[in-house]
Amino acid sequence: MSIAASNTSMRVPAGFRNLLEGLAREVLREQPTDVVAFAAQHFQKLLEQREAGGIDPVAWGAVLED
Repeated sequence: MSIAASNTSMRVPAGFRNLLEGLAREVLREQPTDVVAFAAQHFQKLLEQREAGGIDPVAWGAVLED
């Protein structure tokens, strides 16, 4: 049984690539034993920075990607 190929085109949201690259960089730097928990903490810190009126890493990443 075969599945027909789809012509659907998916786009990565603006800033997403930069956000994931930042996470990957921190994981390589810290070498955590629990990557999932580390990622949750990493994104929580970014969220707290954004809510505190700091720079939004997603918006900044979107600017860098352009």
